[in-house]
Amino acid sequence: MAVTRLFSEEIYEAERQLKPIDPLTETYPDITAEEAYRIQLQYVERRLADGVDVVGKKIGLTSRAMQEMLGVDRPDYGHLLDDMIFESDVPVEAGRFIAPRVEFEIAFVLKKDIDGADATAESVRDAIDYVIPAAEIIDSRIRDWKIKFEDTVADNGSSAGAVLGRDHVALNDIDLPSVEMTVYKNGEKLDEGLGSAVLGNPLEAVVWLSKALHQYGISLKAGEVVLAGALTKAVDVVPGDQFKATFEGLGEVEVSFS
Repeated sequence: MAVTRLFSEEIYEAERQLKPIDPLTETYPDITAEEAYRIQLQYVERRLADGVDVVGKKIGLTSRAMQEMLGVDRPDYGHLLDDMIFESDVPVEAGRFIAPRVEFEIAFVLKKDIDGADATAESVRDAIDYVIPAAEIIDSRIRDWKIKFEDTVADNGSSAGAVLGRDHVALNDIDLPSVEMTVYKNGEKLDEGLGSAVLGNPLEAVVWLSKALHQYGISLKAGEVVLAGALTKAVDVVPGDQFKATFEGLGEVEVSFS
């Protein structure tokens, strides 16, 4: 419908020009989750037309901490594009975003496609190649992060970038719910969390994602990376900030901002 195309263009331009827009839930109070996901898909189509490729998905709002932080009560997802993946040894320019935040999570790389029509924990487990630590950069093209569920969904799950850890661990070699994560900011301990913060088990987040994508005729593809959701609250970043998250049995990931 015309209104979803209009909003997808507004989000695209807000990201490109670094000029946030008013909440969609204020401009269009009757917006539904269905319409919000349509806006997201149309935004992704616009980005693909620019020559980028989809390299994965991010799951958001899987932990109680993030749901409480943003005032929502269910997970959402967004698309990861190839120009959103950053190297850990190169500082990320904070000025390329509007109001960036960073969060840390467990991620998966797939070796098989996943069809959400009949996805189970067993079929998802079989499709995973390995597990990695990850940092996700989130940003809001909605002014002042004044978002409701439909706003962040339309805004591609508030996704903006990711840094992937270099350590690869086989799924059978790690107990995901019991993974202990510690986050450091500028050398000082900032926060800590457990893998169980993500829907009880990050693997369940991938099951949820595959089923949610199936509603729109989308399947997860071999080679894609899936960010399963933050273990703790997101943190605002400014130029000069340096972050490191260590995951017991999984390794670490670092990201810095210039």
